[in-house]
Amino acid sequence: MAGGTWTTQNKVRPGVYINFAGEAKPLGAMGDRGTVTMPLKLSWGKAKSVMTIHAGDNLKEALGYDLSAPQLRLVREALKRARTLLVYRVNAGVKATATLTSLNATAKHGGVRGNDIMITVQPNLDQDDHFDVRTLVAGEEVDLQTIGDLSELQANEWVEFEGEGVPEATAGFPLTGGEDGTATNEDYTDYLNAIEVHDFQTMALPSGEATLKSLYTSFIKRLRETEGRKVQAVLANYPEADYEGIISVKNGVILSDGTELDAVQATVWVAAATASAEVNESLTYQAYDDAVDVDVRYTNSEIEAALRGGEFVFVHNHGRAVIEQDINTFRSYAPNKGRLFSKNRAIRVLDGLANDFKRKFEMYYIGKVNNNADGRSLFRSECVNDMERYQNLNAIQNFNSQTDITVSEGDDLDSIFVETQVQPVDAIEKIYMKVKVK
Repeated sequence: MAGGTWTTQNKVRPGVYINFAGEAKPLGAMGDRGTVTMPLKLSWGKAKSVMTIHAGDNLKEALGYDLSAPQLRLVREALKRARTLLVYRVNAGVKATATLTSLNATAKHGGVRGNDIMITVQPNLDQDDHFDVRTLVAGEEVDLQTIGDLSELQANEWVEFEGEGVPEATAGFPLTGGEDGTATNEDYTDYLNAIEVHDFQTMALPSGEATLKSLYTSFIKRLRETEGRKVQAVLANYPEADYEGIISVKNGVILSDGTELDAVQATVWVAAATASAEVNESLTYQAYDDAVDVDVRYTNSEIEAALRGGEFVFVHNHGRAVIEQDINTFRSYAPNKGRLFSKNRAIRVLDGLANDFKRKFEMYYIGKVNNNADGRSLFRSECVNDMERYQNLNAIQNFNSQTDITVSEGDDLDSIFVETQVQPVDAIEKIYMKVKVK
């Protein structure tokens, strides 16, 4: 299904084409959320594949470690806020292997985690002609098979076996040679091709590579403006994007255990928090979970300059690291696109409405409803219901169902033209007080 923005009514593909523009003003003046995605270099897991992880899942088989392990630090940071994580392993690595006489064992995935695997072969206590073959990972048994011949061994979630003949008893032989390998820019590009067919709200790029930042910005722009996919990406130190779909993290945080996460690593939590924030929620002054300080503190003037430059900044506040302001990189204000578009809460509202309109049109209207007065009136009612629902959530305000939305015929027989006005609600961020002293 196509979508995106339009200049003239000349689209070819069926779809929803929506332009959001602010009222001309002087310058200066609801589908489910919670899905974040990111490419990661890992020490275990299926390479070059999108893996779906839900908060609370046992990650040992999929990613090789418990969530508390340092190897999964960025996964853990994402799951502090995300409901669903779509992680793509960019590195294939080298598989660990071992051979004992006629038995060959190969780790299921490449990576150094394979070096923690050991195979033991012991006589079975109940059957003299059988053996117990155990697979251990870091000393923990993860698989047990009782066989009479090596050809009976079946692959498990950790090891693939090859061999035939009578097993040779051994207290254990370890797999060795596993390596994580490297990840190239091409690997990170492959991730974009793979993730495009998945639904998500926000993407994190845990890399400081400038070429990738530019590439990911172009990708997000294409999804938003050509495909009608209202998503955002979080990058580190890339305010030059100057685009509402890109959030640029300036600094990182220090966790309560002393772990320092720089801006690149902090993109993961910011993306998760952004994806999980509701349309009526601002992240301004929300605290980074379990963070007690920032890695780089800035002066008042530096923070103001960063905000004016479209940077997402963490500041220290009473033993916490909090978000100074929930903004994106957009700052090229114009009469029909003002400062409101730099506020992420407003973007969540506009994106949510666009996604909701698109989803309903695809599911219930396209090819099913007549393009006549009755059909257009029916779709208008659906749009009004969405707008009123957002208003009831305090996501928008001052919506008048009688005057603020029209649905008319488009230029073609199979098109309709929807024009609406919407005023997003922002959170209170500044208080100006006048106190008279008697």
